[in-house]
Amino acid sequence: MNSYYNIIMPSLRRHILQRTQMVKQVRVFAAYLSTSRKWAAEFYSTADEAVYDIKDGARILLGGFGTCGVPENLLDALALKQTSDLVCVSNDGGGDGYGVSLLMEQMQIKKFIFSHTGENEELQRQYFGGDMEVELIPQGTLMEKLRAGAAGIPAFFTPTGYGTLVHKGGIPIKYNANGTVAIKSKPKMSQEFGGVNHIMEESITGDFALVKAWKADRAGNLTFKKTARNTNPLMCKAGKIAIAEVEDIVETGSIAKEDVHIPHIYVQRIIKGSKYRKPTFKNVMAQSKGILGTKQPVSPGQMTRDRIVKRAALELKDGMYLNLGIGLPSFVTNHIKPDIKVHIQCEHGILGMGPFATQDNEDPDLVDAGGNPIESADGGSFFASDESFTMIRGGHLEMAILGAMEVSQYGDLANWMIPGKTLKGMGGAMDLVALESTKVIITMEHTAKDGKPKFLKECSLPLTGIGCVDMVITDMGVFEISRDAGLIMTEIADGFSVEDVKKATGCELQVSAELRPMQTS
Repeated sequence: MNSYYNIIMPSLRRHILQRTQMVKQVRVFAAYLSTSRKWAAEFYSTADEAVYDIKDGARILLGGFGTCGVPENLLDALALKQTSDLVCVSNDGGGDGYGVSLLMEQMQIKKFIFSHTGENEELQRQYFGGDMEVELIPQGTLMEKLRAGAAGIPAFFTPTGYGTLVHKGGIPIKYNANGTVAIKSKPKMSQEFGGVNHIMEESITGDFALVKAWKADRAGNLTFKKTARNTNPLMCKAGKIAIAEVEDIVETGSIAKEDVHIPHIYVQRIIKGSKYRKPTFKNVMAQSKGILGTKQPVSPGQMTRDRIVKRAALELKDGMYLNLGIGLPSFVTNHIKPDIKVHIQCEHGILGMGPFATQDNEDPDLVDAGGNPIESADGGSFFASDESFTMIRGGHLEMAILGAMEVSQYGDLANWMIPGKTLKGMGGAMDLVALESTKVIITMEHTAKDGKPKFLKECSLPLTGIGCVDMVITDMGVFEISRDAGLIMTEIADGFSVEDVKKATGCELQVSAELRPMQTS
């Protein structure tokens, strides 16, 4: 008996242990199968089906820039579903009657997190009327918040916005119905790195992401077309459930591996859009080779703006990398000398921006940051918006030409908000002025519509940047700003005297000993 136990029992114990270990492994494997993510994207027949489980109160990340690359079919479906109390994250407000504006018109959004209003009047109405909370974020910071969120990084530091209300707090998040401020933004932690002040920003993720791509293959890989890529890849990666609408679905392998912009690991649902409007923010003057090139009668205002942008174009040097803001600065492209080549970069994802497109050559997937159809230059490229801000914050641009509401005597800039009245949003301006290495040129009319000066001793409006402006070009002349001496007039426009300019300027103005007529060619 003892020999039996000595021989058999050890063998039996080993067998039992082996079986027990196998059972444990099977249980672990079964648990893995039951909880692991299903990588392959699911294809839905309609947009309505794809958004079926978006519940009230969900946080939704929305791709698109203006009206370019907008998931319009998915947004139409969400509007019909009438889901409410949504928190929506978007680059901007787009345009009235389109995209995210449809959700606003039905009061479906509780809070809107964005960078620029776009052409959305309903957004401003609900914000100032106290019907919707907003959180304004500098464009580059918003892109980085999304990129960090997708990468599992909870927070980061950036120089963008230091010293402004973005840093100090106090931006109205929600108004009361009587126009008083109900909720204000809070101050943010700051820290110095390498002698430069930074503020801490927390990342963003979403319950769902609604994005627009050009094509998807059957594996779920996505590819985008021209400037319609913009914020879509960032939103897609930062969403727990990414729903993509596409113009075409192709067989696996039809999209070359090197042309896959979003791997299928990030995509959960795909639909083929049933219709696309793709509106553009067409400027009536954008079809010409300049502001004055239309057949419409030339107004004094047009002549004034034309003088400003022609002079700004003279600051461009051969081989220069620069960024042009929306509005007046965007017209500089039509006045670049033919004997120089510059590389114009834009926040929504283009390097090599050309002039405005002619009417017979418009492409709604190729627009500038203001939504105007444009041409692209030879040697240019398209990419996502986070790449744009790597170029901007990384110090790769030599110049930025922007608009302004106010400029102070020593170069402070205000161009994004009139509290209680007008909300434009900071867009990419705060990022563009954050580095000392980028020359900042402002193009603006010398006075506001009511005749009040835009040059002030100190800005009265919320700041975009502190001591960041190097040069200002107005209809009255050219002004350089010294951090020590302040505002200095170096050129004067025809039809104005030095006294005229001083009367229209709300701060001390010095006149250069080498003052000359304003150059336009």
